[in-house]
Amino acid sequence: MASAPEPSQRSPVVSFLRAASRRRASATAPAGERAGPIDVLGVVRNLTSATRLLDVLPLLRAEDGITVSFTVNPGSAFDGGLAEYLTRQRGTVLPWREATRRRFDLVVACAVNRSMRRLSRPLVVLPHGAGYNRLTHRSTGDATSSAGLSPRELLHRGRVVPDVIGLSHEEQLTRLAVSCPAAVPHARVVGDPCFDRMRANLDWRDHFREPFGATGGRRLVVINSTWGPHSLIRRHPDLPLRLTHALPVDEYVVALVLHPNVWSDDTPFGVDRRFRAARDAGLRLVSPERGWQAALIAADLVVGDTGSVSFYGAGLGRSTLLAASGEEELDPRSPMHAFGAAAPRLDPEGDLLAQLRDAERTQPAGDLTPVTERALGLTDRSAPELQRLFYELLGARVAPPVDAPRPARYPDPTPDGGPGPTAFDVVGRLVGDTVEVARHPLDPARAGARGFLAVLAEEGTRSPAAQTAEVAARRQPHGELPPERWLRERFTAQPWLSVAVAALGPGRHLFRLRDGTVAEARAVGGWAAPDPVLDPLLLGAALQVAWEAGRPPALWDEGLTLRTGDTETRLAFRGL
Repeated sequence: MASAPEPSQRSPVVSFLRAASRRRASATAPAGERAGPIDVLGVVRNLTSATRLLDVLPLLRAEDGITVSFTVNPGSAFDGGLAEYLTRQRGTVLPWREATRRRFDLVVACAVNRSMRRLSRPLVVLPHGAGYNRLTHRSTGDATSSAGLSPRELLHRGRVVPDVIGLSHEEQLTRLAVSCPAAVPHARVVGDPCFDRMRANLDWRDHFREPFGATGGRRLVVINSTWGPHSLIRRHPDLPLRLTHALPVDEYVVALVLHPNVWSDDTPFGVDRRFRAARDAGLRLVSPERGWQAALIAADLVVGDTGSVSFYGAGLGRSTLLAASGEEELDPRSPMHAFGAAAPRLDPEGDLLAQLRDAERTQPAGDLTPVTERALGLTDRSAPELQRLFYELLGARVAPPVDAPRPARYPDPTPDGGPGPTAFDVVGRLVGDTVEVARHPLDPARAGARGFLAVLAEEGTRSPAAQTAEVAARRQPHGELPPERWLRERFTAQPWLSVAVAALGPGRHLFRLRDGTVAEARAVGGWAAPDPVLDPLLLGAALQVAWEAGRPPALWDEGLTLRTGDTETRLAFRGL
């Protein structure tokens, strides 16, 4: 691990800071007055760098008279819609040409390109991922420099373009010294503000889990993919659909995070078309603009590749499996490459459910921390370090804040879940008075059912699934037809049913059996337990399992226990 540069090595940064301070001091108005606003420019090249900027620019406080505007640095293949995105954030967006002609007190970018030399100084560049890892010949011009650390990006006619090059860890100094020695004196270790903000939001985990449906004992699996030929989504494009079909819906919920460049390449319309079947089966699709950080905070397991999202997930202690590595695209000296070699693998063709359960059982929390710590430096100190740097560059014109900055809470995630499944393939067994049930979204591509079929009212009565279903249920307590009438008419329309259930409330339902029995079932709340919630179709499936396993309705009056995974719900009956 490299040591931080000696003071003499950092002289260009130190000199610039001192010069900035003297320049601002000479322009300082009399006490209590400011000589006009302090103008800061945020520079973006793609959506990834834009979202990272929104992590760091709030460190420049409006109450200090600091105004912030944005511009799009042209030239990226993934800059479509950036100006519109920034406008939606209520930011002032300047055309690039205007931005190059105006003078700013500070310019901040989370991606580097030598065309930024046209902007006023001081210029600070920061990484837009978990450090600097990717070998991208198109931007670096060579096959050995990590993107963001190459002479082609950092130099113009031998002169270093940025005044300060932010590094997330001291390890990057060693690689910078090899790839672009002239830039080392400009480097400053500032940590990873994105990772620190996620850590600061960990107490909101329960809050973030609700929009994903990760409640009632369900585990949240976050699938994520970077971009490029070695990414998960290019190597295994059907994995989100197969994983959604493979996991019991009462035990797991699956969310998909795609790199913004995938959205840019495919367009939102194309992404929606590609994953429509998976969304119909229950997949939650996370917007590239917001939500992936909250998804990682909420996650129990991460399935991904060697992108920053997987790396951050491992850094947060989530059980992490890689379905693609992409090591060919990574600097072999980088922590991301070491992460690709060390992280456990998921076999996309193997038993997906068994592999996830094994990962949670055998992979200790923080198992990959020794690897992720090599890129995530100054843990929980990045925001103060960056704020100190920004205010040093602004000089004596504005006093630095006294209190350490508190990272902002993330907005509530709004994953797009689609309509969800309406037909399920159910297996179960009776052990004593406990009914164990596993429901999977019905997979049309599967040869044969796992067990029996259960359908929601939305499936109708004419589909192949409805024509062979044993169980049907309506989820709306206040539907057009009263519950008892709906049950009667459902049996008339589907006389082959064994059980039909009509919801009466969150945890109380009316059911009808094929022998004409009509009764109520309810979930029994325990001492100091939240009000119970019981899915009506899950209840119907449990009753079908118990009946077919030899426990007749006459014995249900004693009560049953419904188990899905590790979650148990006691059932009580009335009217039998």
